[in-house]
Amino acid sequence: MLLSSNGVPIPFSPELFGPLRATGTSPLPDPAALRERLRADGYLYLPGFLDREEVLRLRAAYFARLPRAYLAPGTTPREGVFSGHVPPELPEHGVAGHPAHAFVRSRTFDRFVGDPRLARLAADLLGGDARMLPRRILRHFHRGTRRASRAHVDFDYMDRGSPRVVTMWIPVGDCPPRSGALVYLEGSHTLPPEAYEPLRDTTDRPGDRRQICHDLEFTARSLGRRWLCADFAAGDLMVHVPSVIHASLDTTTEAMRLSVDTRFVRRDDTPDPRWLRPWSADDGA
Repeated sequence: MLLSSNGVPIPFSPELFGPLRATGTSPLPDPAALRERLRADGYLYLPGFLDREEVLRLRAAYFARLPRAYLAPGTTPREGVFSGHVPPELPEHGVAGHPAHAFVRSRTFDRFVGDPRLARLAADLLGGDARMLPRRILRHFHRGTRRASRAHVDFDYMDRGSPRVVTMWIPVGDCPPRSGALVYLEGSHTLPPEAYEPLRDTTDRPGDRRQICHDLEFTARSLGRRWLCADFAAGDLMVHVPSVIHASLDTTTEAMRLSVDTRFVRRDDTPDPRWLRPWSADDGA
């Protein structure tokens, strides 16, 4: 199988890819064990942490806001199958006027990300009372876009505040690698920034030094590490530290990729002020 990210191919081979290590959720390990696993791996992969039906209801609620021509004939918003046609009147994803911009400000979205299980998990991992940052992101990709998240670490995008941050990534629907899943560079949270600084010169965005590289095969081979991935299902949750290198793959399936990014800090910490206002895709943060 040949995958790609931002249109750049990467072979799905044992040399370049490996499996994420899952953490059981029935029951969830105690907080000390979770913190140790997060420290050791740089991430927690928690299959089935959230209710699958709640996640799929959120998927249906979002895709129902899009023009009907966006969805394949005979399919439902819950399925989220791309028609192959983007209505020309639709603004760029996530800016004012696009459904995603309004959706992250809706009561439906607030109820979903306000699930107390997420806040409790964040508090356990951060070792103190935690709060969710208001900048919560909704990402939506469909086949043919050749657009994905480039290899990066979160802290490069929020370095004006405390580094004690945990990111939670929620696939809003089933999301195997071909659907544009998130991938993590094995053990990369232990690397000093100078180890990957030279990779920033290999870029399709020379004006943005926050990204590390858009070429995932080059990144893996240069750093001698594999990308870790999983066949994510609706209800799964990923948690990661701000120093782990991660990226996403291109969406090539008929079903569109929808996901939520939300971040927590300790309530007694000072967060990056750019993350204290609701997300807009053109906010520059």
